[in-house]
Amino acid sequence: MPVLDTVALVILIVMILLVVYGLIAIWGIPYEIAKSRNHPHQDAIGAATWVSLFTLGVLWPFLWIWAMAYRPDRGWGLMPGEQDRVANIERRLKALEQGEA
Repeated sequence: MPVLDTVALVILIVMILLVVYGLIAIWGIPYEIAKSRNHPHQDAIGAATWVSLFTLGVLWPFLWIWAMAYRPDRGWGLMPGEQDRVANIERRLKALEQGEA
């Protein structure tokens, strides 16, 4: 086997390994987001990223959204101050329900 063929084969193998490593690293982004945000479902997101890898990425966008939906400072997406507004609406609704009954 000529030297240039061997060099080309080595370069081809290295490139394939780099592409596979890159795909696995990109596929793990939702899990890394969940881990950095201390997501309560980070283990499920991690397992689902591997399932998504074997299903050619069908679940991957949904895993990204699931990982991004939780924030440690505001929970599942309510803006600061929104919790007070929601509690006020619930309180008024409960008062209306009791007034009708």
